[in-house]
Amino acid sequence: MRTISLWSSRFEVSGIRGLGDRPGRGRKPSLSEDKIAQVITEATRPSKGRSRWSVRSMARHVSISHSTVQRLWVKRDLKPHVTRTFKRSNDPKFEEKFWDVIGLYLDPPEKALVLCGDETSQCQALERSQAGLPLAPGRPRTRTHDYRRHGTVTLFAALDDLDGRLISRTEQRHTHVEWLRFLKQIERQTPPDLRRHSTITASV
Repeated sequence: MRTISLWSSRFEVSGIRGLGDRPGRGRKPSLSEDKIAQVITEATRPSKGRSRWSVRSMARHVSISHSTVQRLWVKRDLKPHVTRTFKRSNDPKFEEKFWDVIGLYLDPPEKALVLCGDETSQCQALERSQAGLPLAPGRPRTRTHDYRRHGTVTLFAALDDLDGRLISRTEQRHTHVEWLRFLKQIERQTPPDLRRHSTITASV
């Protein structure tokens, strides 16, 4: 009853804010703000002769445990070990070609069909009556009894930007022979009185 009376009186005086923990209560932080700032700011500044920090090398550098470094980095989504690559075209006419492609979508020619084509190899050819559930705490990943793997296939697809219609084809390989077969399929499945403009993204 004493506890209930205490919380009730705090609510009457300060409202919902009165139910929060008051300053100075609970365990004092074991890390100083300066130490935390050092772990965060120096994560992107490896020392001379080092390409990046690891949690253990940073822990030795600032004299704290590696689990503490890991916790601070995870909380702020810092990943010094991750590197993402990108490509930059050396084609002197890249920008001109870029705007030509964008122009097809923004202002297509009259009586023309604009298709966005792509091909992706090594697609898993899976046969199953229902998709399985992913791994979760307390539960392994699942799959149906009729789950079968049939190797890999190559997927060719062309998207009609105007109405969202998709023209697709699967092949065992992805040489110029299969690509020509796909182009002929596009010819058969599109109106013959329209000129066709395709932007192609090839990913292998």
